Amino acid sequence: MTVVLLEALTFGLGRTADAAATAGHDLVLLTGDRSIYRHELSRHGRRLRVVDIDTTDIATCERVLRDLPDLAGLISSTDTWALPGADLAHRLGLPGPSPEAVRTLRDKGAVRARLHEHGLSRGGPLDPATADVFPLVVKDSAGTSSRAVWLCRTPAERDAALREAADTPLKGRLTAEPYFEGPLYSAETITWRGRTRLLGVLSRQLSPEPVRREEAAAFPVAFPEADLDGLARWIGRVLAVAGHERGFAHTEFVLTADGPEVVEVNARIGGALVGEALCRALGVNAYDAMVQVALDEEPDLLTGPAPTGPATGFVLLYPREAGVLEGWSGLERLPDLPGGPEWYPTASPGDVLEHLADQRSCTGIVLAEGPTAELALHRALAATGGITPLVRARQHAAAP
Repeated sequence: MTVVLLEALTFGLGRTADAAATAGHDLVLLTGDRSIYRHELSRHGRRLRVVDIDTTDIATCERVLRDLPDLAGLISSTDTWALPGADLAHRLGLPGPSPEAVRTLRDKGAVRARLHEHGLSRGGPLDPATADVFPLVVKDSAGTSSRAVWLCRTPAERDAALREAADTPLKGRLTAEPYFEGPLYSAETITWRGRTRLLGVLSRQLSPEPVRREEAAAFPVAFPEADLDGLARWIGRVLAVAGHERGFAHTEFVLTADGPEVVEVNARIGGALVGEALCRALGVNAYDAMVQVALDEEPDLLTGPAPTGPATGFVLLYPREAGVLEGWSGLERLPDLPGGPEWYPTASPGDVLEHLADQRSCTGIVLAEGPTAELALHRALAATGGITPLVRARQHAAAP
């Protein structure tokens, strides 16, 4: 039998291959750009089969899937392919979420409206052209990786954002919402048939305003037990109202002075190294749950053990200027530092780095362990501080 990934997150292919093997299935990855998975394929490429196709061509994807022998499940763990994956599973008679539910979850404005209607948010979606509640955030309703997001504190800043948005390709439509202030976290959960388990809370550190680029994270945050119980009840209500029915969810929220406020609900396992952090803290392969859900089985993680493994912190490494990546200095220091820091590259020498305001310019991630998320993050920050992306200015062709 075969389990198929319709694209995937940058990291986690090895863990997913392990999970498929545990379930007695082969793993196949459909991708339009295998360079995204360069790091994972260099380590685990022999344990799965890669099919190179245009994954934006859904008819081609369906034809390839129908030709695969003994297809048992389809996984689409990215935001971009969430709805195509749900549609394909429905067409092929495979287990999967309702396409209508996924369509709602991929619409940040629609989710905001539902939460506001049910008293789970103090603000509903706003018309970006006329909104006069400041500060506010103007964003792509189906955006990812902090792209196409503008923080506006004045009408002038809103108008400037609208002008810039007019020239920015969007995955959805332009929407706006109140800007909730406070520390940013994400709730990592697993859901099955109306039951949701909070696996832990991830801290998230952002760059200074107005860019708010993701810089670092740590898991699991050591909230007081009563606070964590309250967050578990709250996130269960949020996901039920948003229409999330099955599988992982990675829900970003701000802990304001008046309680938690959702930033966005992502119906998938967290990106970057969140999946790895879950595996280490829980002492299990969290990707087993992803495969089990794809096979329409209750995930063991729903009632699995409490976290007993190490906490982790990870830091994203960005260049100081745009240009062509030549490599990094300082990586040789990592084996001698506390926390067992590990290097996960997200770019390769020769890559052009242009978008310094969001995650597209991240060159790699340093992950370190510790007895608490706080100490793990301190170790990851210390390790990252000695690494420098080496970038040279890009040469432009001379004008004729």
